[in-house]
Amino acid sequence: MTKIHETASGENPGGPSDPLVRTVRDARGVVTLTLNRPRTFNALSAAMLDALQAELDAVAHDDTVRVLILAAEGRAFCAGHDLKEMRAQPALDRYQALFAQCTRVMLALQQLPVPVIARVQGIATAAGCQLVAMCDLAVAASDARFAVSGVTLGLFCSTPGVALSRNLSRKAAFEMLVTGEFIDAARAMEQGLVNRVAEPAQLDAEVERLAASIVAKPRVAVAMGKALFYRQIEKNIAAAYEDAGRTMACNMMDEAALEGVQAFIDKRPPDWAAR
Repeated sequence: MTKIHETASGENPGGPSDPLVRTVRDARGVVTLTLNRPRTFNALSAAMLDALQAELDAVAHDDTVRVLILAAEGRAFCAGHDLKEMRAQPALDRYQALFAQCTRVMLALQQLPVPVIARVQGIATAAGCQLVAMCDLAVAASDARFAVSGVTLGLFCSTPGVALSRNLSRKAAFEMLVTGEFIDAARAMEQGLVNRVAEPAQLDAEVERLAASIVAKPRVAVAMGKALFYRQIEKNIAAAYEDAGRTMACNMMDEAALEGVQAFIDKRPPDWAAR
């Protein structure tokens, strides 16, 4: 990846030079956000959620971004909410605000006009597993493990269950939620939580292959398709087809689609760069 700029959101306890979320962008418009609380296994403190939200908002308003990669520093992807922070001041309104804040971040991932790829190493537990499930795509190291383990502490992972139940079958999702047990990367791929599994040394290369495949496609078609994909899932089949038909007709009127189809007819590569 060719780094052309780097920004920082939030501050780690280590000081202002140690950002909570590192942002790197390459010349193609591939942005990588890296969770950067490795000593806490990248637990989602309120400050971390604020930092991540700020970066997602920036991506949402930048029409030159093509793909977002969500990565993490250290031995773990994300261990979920910061339980020490949560336990420090028990209060219903505080907990409601925290889970609402987390929900905004999760929905922001899905609402972005570009595909989001989770790059997963180590463990992804509770809200960290939710984070993986809310990304559009996920590539995991072969030694990665996943769990929604709140139930083992007496706290059922209700909000992670929303995302999990939209990725896995009902019985597979409920088994994870009610037992809190870990599944490995191979089983996570088998059950639909991740798309690809790679050996740890090949994780970045596999993420890059997926990102490169997306970047090669017209941004407008991907953006329209992603938005439609999530809208239609929540509708009945007739309404889903109606929405999909309207979207596909609008997509066909776009210059990129017209060029792509004409290139197919002419038996030549499409020239999307000019568009």
